[in-house]
Amino acid sequence: MCRREDRIPADHPLRAIRRLLDPILVSLSPEFARLYAATGRPSIPPEQLLLALLLQTLYTIRSERLLMEELNYNLLFRWFVGLTMDDPVWNHSVFSKNRERLLEGDIAEEFMARVIGLAREHGLLSDEHFTVDGTLIEAWAGHKSFKKKGGSSKKGDSKKDDPGNPSVDFHGEKRSNDTHQSTTDPEARLMKKGPGREAKLSFMGHLLMDNLHGIAVGTR
Repeated sequence: MCRREDRIPADHPLRAIRRLLDPILVSLSPEFARLYAATGRPSIPPEQLLLALLLQTLYTIRSERLLMEELNYNLLFRWFVGLTMDDPVWNHSVFSKNRERLLEGDIAEEFMARVIGLAREHGLLSDEHFTVDGTLIEAWAGHKSFKKKGGSSKKGDSKKDDPGNPSVDFHGEKRSNDTHQSTTDPEARLMKKGPGREAKLSFMGHLLMDNLHGIAVGTR
């Protein structure tokens, strides 16, 4: 009988990552213990939550719903996170709530600090050659959801419109983040990368990069 472990190539990059991360996860066990809920629906193990979020970043998975789909059938992902073939995958909304608890508990920051400490131990950090790299992360929300706060944008003839996808006339209407907000992703902001570029509902991310080794040492 072929074991799950045998299905993962010995030289797969995720194996090397797990070997580096396992001691860090063990060292964070006391911090993880504080996050387990004593009552109510069982919590997602924080170490598995961290590893799943890392997969989402490494493989550019756009949403937690899609991440749960991947975990449901992707044997490599299940192995990396620590799920067996028969373990049920978490509900995406439960995953989101547990993620917020993880961030509020400063566990994610501590995890990154220990990863950076590991890089320093291996001589992979320099004392110079740093830059700040900014990026816009496009939100999963369309322009039609960007409506006046406390009201609605101009609409076409409601008799002809599909209520689920109405036509919207933005001509002559000044829109800004001060006056408008997405109804589907309220935290998204209308931004663009430069003059003449299309403005999109986005989130802004900044990384402090060690150019010598290509390692992110700070985020915001």
